[in-house]
Amino acid sequence: MLLRLDLDPELDPETQDRLARRLRSEIAELDVDSADFSPTGPAPDGAKGTDPVTLGAIVVALSASGGVFTALIDVLRDWLGSSSSRHRISVTIDGDTIELEHASATEQRELIQAYIRRHDGS
Repeated sequence: MLLRLDLDPELDPETQDRLARRLRSEIAELDVDSADFSPTGPAPDGAKGTDPVTLGAIVVALSASGGVFTALIDVLRDWLGSSSSRHRISVTIDGDTIELEHASATEQRELIQAYIRRHDGS
């Protein structure tokens, strides 16, 4: 699974980096096999560290345990809802992408449930 992070462009690079790393940490606490940053190109102006940009995407390998996909989507939804900033996360599985951003709770729930049904394997 690929998570593409489009963080609020009005935030400074250090804040964007901190937010992306916090999200990756929250994902890693789930029962996933791995959650690693994926290089996506040259670092933005002002970015710290020597890696190429690592906060543009997170590659997640899901474990076989039941419910981890739904828990991951819940983490993403909660992470987006915890901020008033304009962030967006694109979740892609086998070429099927859903974009999560600020929307009404009902809209989010309906979109997420349809996406989960397509990829949950149950």
